Amino acid sequence: MHKLFDKLIQHGGKEVAGPHHIPQETRNKFSDEDVYRYRKQRGVNLGSWFVLERWITSIPFQLAKSPAKSDLDVARGTDAREILERHWDTWITDQDWKWISDRGLNSVRIPIGYYHVCGIDPTVLHGTDFEPYYEIFCGAWERIILAIQKAASHNIGVLIDLHAAPGKQNNDAHAGTSGPSNFFRDEHHQKSTIRALCSLVKNLNHFTNSFSPPLSNLIGIELLNEPHPPSDGELKSWYTKAISKVRAIDPIIPIHLGECWRPDSYADFIAQHPSSAPIVLDHHLYRCFTSSDTTTSAEAHSRSLTDANAATSKMFASIAEKVGRAGGGIVIGEWSGALNPGSLRGKPDEQRDFVHAELALFERTCSGWFFWTYKKEKSGDTGWSLRDAVNGGVFPSFVGIKPNPSSMKDDENQSKIRDLLCDKALAAHTQYWSRYSGRCDHARFSEGYHLGWDDVFQLMLSTPANSTSINEIGFKGAWARRRTQKHDKHYWEFEAGFLQAIGAAIELYMLH
Repeated sequence: MHKLFDKLIQHGGKEVAGPHHIPQETRNKFSDEDVYRYRKQRGVNLGSWFVLERWITSIPFQLAKSPAKSDLDVARGTDAREILERHWDTWITDQDWKWISDRGLNSVRIPIGYYHVCGIDPTVLHGTDFEPYYEIFCGAWERIILAIQKAASHNIGVLIDLHAAPGKQNNDAHAGTSGPSNFFRDEHHQKSTIRALCSLVKNLNHFTNSFSPPLSNLIGIELLNEPHPPSDGELKSWYTKAISKVRAIDPIIPIHLGECWRPDSYADFIAQHPSSAPIVLDHHLYRCFTSSDTTTSAEAHSRSLTDANAATSKMFASIAEKVGRAGGGIVIGEWSGALNPGSLRGKPDEQRDFVHAELALFERTCSGWFFWTYKKEKSGDTGWSLRDAVNGGVFPSFVGIKPNPSSMKDDENQSKIRDLLCDKALAAHTQYWSRYSGRCDHARFSEGYHLGWDDVFQLMLSTPANSTSINEIGFKGAWARRRTQKHDKHYWEFEAGFLQAIGAAIELYMLH
């Protein structure tokens, strides 16, 4: 730190300015919940643990009723309870939690069905396809809460994703049954889903608060996975009702919204409903299903994601700014390294380059990401199985930034560097905006810069000793909004300083 500071002084051309005044009340520490919920989320989906998918693991389907594709087919088959409980107890073990943590991953997304909540609330089954199967699924709840405990012991956040809703929100078997979707045609199913979500949040809160201190690693609830509505208006209307009901139970839990691959429309929806707690846009990015995907080479896919001026990158950056100012963020809830065979040209490392291009895009523009999926029953699939992708050199062996205790000290020189860099950034900011008419409030820029810088190091200092990667601010726009009560016409200057400081502080940490 001392050598770097000397270099900054040498090239700075002026003396270091004294600390800018920031009210003490704005320097509050991150709460434990804030750490988990606002840090950069680098994670993996624990696919086919509770909501089964046969292409991931076929063993639980061996005695299922035809067509043997969904959870309901397993429930209707032979020895369903024994089969499911054995699977729940063996698919993810202590060794898996350690493997995930050792790779620098700090979050998991756990897909569940509404019927997995019946062990704590049997009423969630009333009037649904799963009503006769309480005895089969009632043991799932204790495994879900155990998963949250296990994750907490490794400093891993948990996003609970309602993957299967009453009546099915899409036509895929991973929505709970092998039949067609009826969610959007039946008001009973829509109301039942809201009741199930409210029960889920209420009972998760009761569980996490039963500890002393309470568990703080529940990072959010996803209302619906990949909904397929007849119109955006119908889904947005349901989202509005569901958000209101969930917020009445827990006003601060982050809520994730699936956006049907129409991110701009749902980003506008979030922007129109600013929130003091994050509303998060969940986008799923795959490049292996459409005819366009098939005819595009892996190299071209990578190039389109790497180019900061390409459509996807510009869209993500624009959405991140829009939903960030509304108190939210954009997270890639599902993505993979899978490419259609038509995209592969036999070039060295083409799949690896594609995965790294995806990661670089997400790191640059998003608040977090979750690879689909953690593992498959049969090994060797480097496109869909994270474990195989790591073992095959397609996915990095470590993500995030490893702790460096000497860079995380809140010492005097770090503050001096902050002040120097703030003055430089403020000078550039002032010079740029002096070319335009209109009144500015550049003091807001300095205020934001100092808070952003200090928060980066404060969040780093919150990193537990046994953590493999440091805590970084991921929901940057949302956290900036949280850090001031003055959301007036000059807020943009506060935000600009705040965001610039985050980048500069991370760069400083990496340089040390």
